[in-house]
Amino acid sequence: MHHVTAHVVWFDDLKRSDVAKVGGKNSSLGEMIQELGRHGVDVPPGFATTSDAYWHFIDENQIRESIGKSIADWTAGKASLSETGAAIRQLFLRADWPAATAAAIIEAYRGLADRAGQPDVSVAVRSSATAEDLPDASFAGQQETFLNIVGETELLQACKRCFASLFTDRAISYRQTKGFDHMKVALSVGIQQMVRSDIGGSGVMFSIDTETGFDKVVLIDAAWGLGENVVQGAVDPDEYQVFKPLLNDPALSPIISKKCGSKTIKMVYGSAEQPTRNVPTSKAERAAYVLSDAEILTLARWATTIERHYGCAMDMEWARDGHSQRLYIVQARPETVQSNRETAVFSSYKIKSKGKTLVKGLSIGDAVVSGQVCLIENARDIGQFVDGSILVTSTTDPDWVPIMKRAAAIVTDHGGRTSHAAIVSRELGLPAVVGTGTATQILHSGQEITVSCAEGDEASIYEGRADYEVQTLDMEDIPATKTKVMLNLANPGAAFRWWRLPADGVGLARMEFVISNAIRIHPMALVNFDSLTDQSAKAEIAELTAGYADKSAYFVDKLAEGLARIAAAFYPQPVIVRMSDFKTNEYAGLLGGAAFEPTEENPMIGFRGASRYYSPRYRDGFALECKAIRKLRNELGFKNVVVMIPFCRSVAEAEKVLDVMAENGLKRGESELQVFVMCEIPSNVILAKQFARHFDGFSIGSNDLTQLTLGVDRDSGELADLFDEQDDAVKWMIRSVIGEAKAAGARIGICGQAPSDHPEFAKFLVECGIDSISVTPDSFIAVKQNVSEAENAKGAAGTAPLG
Repeated sequence: MHHVTAHVVWFDDLKRSDVAKVGGKNSSLGEMIQELGRHGVDVPPGFATTSDAYWHFIDENQIRESIGKSIADWTAGKASLSETGAAIRQLFLRADWPAATAAAIIEAYRGLADRAGQPDVSVAVRSSATAEDLPDASFAGQQETFLNIVGETELLQACKRCFASLFTDRAISYRQTKGFDHMKVALSVGIQQMVRSDIGGSGVMFSIDTETGFDKVVLIDAAWGLGENVVQGAVDPDEYQVFKPLLNDPALSPIISKKCGSKTIKMVYGSAEQPTRNVPTSKAERAAYVLSDAEILTLARWATTIERHYGCAMDMEWARDGHSQRLYIVQARPETVQSNRETAVFSSYKIKSKGKTLVKGLSIGDAVVSGQVCLIENARDIGQFVDGSILVTSTTDPDWVPIMKRAAAIVTDHGGRTSHAAIVSRELGLPAVVGTGTATQILHSGQEITVSCAEGDEASIYEGRADYEVQTLDMEDIPATKTKVMLNLANPGAAFRWWRLPADGVGLARMEFVISNAIRIHPMALVNFDSLTDQSAKAEIAELTAGYADKSAYFVDKLAEGLARIAAAFYPQPVIVRMSDFKTNEYAGLLGGAAFEPTEENPMIGFRGASRYYSPRYRDGFALECKAIRKLRNELGFKNVVVMIPFCRSVAEAEKVLDVMAENGLKRGESELQVFVMCEIPSNVILAKQFARHFDGFSIGSNDLTQLTLGVDRDSGELADLFDEQDDAVKWMIRSVIGEAKAAGARIGICGQAPSDHPEFAKFLVECGIDSISVTPDSFIAVKQNVSEAENAKGAAGTAPLG
């Protein structure tokens, strides 16, 4: 049994209700040790000093009055903030430990050393502030942490420095702004056995997507060495995303995104004078992922366990011991930004025209802002900041907060999604672009730029002031409809932005977007990598696929991962993935692609779609697409994915493609696999009954169907007036195929552009009895309203004849 005194309490004896006694961090560690250890969550042991110990320290040294006087002088304008802070900190640092408190800390430290079987065990000493009247106030990141503290003398000194850190200039001004009484806030010190992550790795994780509030993913950031660099944003970490609903099945590996960060430095143990220091990482460390897939899944499962226990989204810190290779949770607290966001309304930004792209990075938030750059390299110069401008700097820490509040947007060279700049920007509701690498070299003060975080995970900074519009969408205004209204999505990076829309799934996920943006290499160039003759393309491909012995596996992994994000956003609703539908000139534009593509006079009606999939020219490339879909469905677990075949000219062609798919492990009807076909050629309409025998459903591609019904090139400027999806001939085609599909018992939807551009076109489709309409996210609400009106009118008219 641990000896409990009024000064020190072991984590094992703390619960989250003890916030007033030991602050949020320490009570949370106790709660996890008591409640979650049996669920496999590992937390390193330790103990905390109580708020009583803090007040005892102040009263034994009789410094309460002096602290009060210093604060009074400051508020009266007799002393500066920095003089006041320094004076109060000196009072603590010069004070003596009350004998009973020092004895209690030393006794507990020896107990911890016995447990660890190391005489002078290395500990992390962290401050946890607590306000009696407001225990849940967020004092995050304001007090000090001391790592790798060894021995009793060092420990007592570190504890004293923690007490003093309650009066850093930053903490004093924060309490003053928030109206906290300085003499009512106490400090508890947490003393926790160090996890040897200096020779392992560490990082941060959230049980929610920090950008969009999407609650079905765990976001994990990871770097080599001690975790301080990740928290402060001094390093660009690896980033992993895991899909929570599929974590329960041990046969699946639902990791939907893995990005390798540059991780240029790591924090390691230093000397007694300076317990930690940063050193450069090796080339091998930079190129490698910090966590294995198994470790990523373990941490994600822990995150869901912790979230379930606390009943809210959580923000956690983890570490891996380099000796034992064991993972630990070293901190957990409620996530405060996304979980408190106004969810019923969201603004959607759309860029109409823009200047050239100057720099890219990770997008934080989802807004667009134009303004002037204010470049500040050093926190010493923050006095030069111009209110309302766009702050550009290499990295931020809490000293920057006063000017961040006054910025229109924030741009940094370093840091990931859990860096200081990212977290503060989210809290302030500002768009930010982090981890650009070069913003401070490319941008200059006074320059006019546009910061866009509205185009997905990757943010862009454009030259000049872009032309953009803002729409406000209110969820309450969206009517329910019998006709399914789905989304057309291409960009995996933007998929999570729309998860709150009550969409019935994804009617069209365009594989080409993932191939051209995330993969960038022609699949046949990967299959035939060794025999490529274009040396510069070969070198670039080698660089992109570094770490892959089998170059084809790069294509399979990246494609499965990109599509997984789209499949996850609307799981378990159906997500219809169209197999690659580039034209030959577009395939030729991929790295290494020119060697594998014929030059065509008219690519629009040339070697495209289904005809490629069984052709010796592309068959091996199609096999990789099939492999990626298999991985997506069987290994990641997204059984809600439906496959769609584009540009299928004849029934014989349909049979050939289905055979090739089956050879590659995608057999229609096996493990719930459905296969749809695009209806975009008049032959698909004329022979709809026969096509329906081979496919589970049709999706009308109104753009191509219009082009081929009217004989008008959809890209021709000269004929723009003739290209009309609402032409009577096109409407006849659509009405006919809907009737045929229904008669054959096949599902039929539309994924073409028409209803997005002309929401009233949705009424015609409803009258024809279509099952689903798939539209771009920004037109979703308008289409939903039109569908609702049409359904009500149709219901009122009874069964009016079609036409």
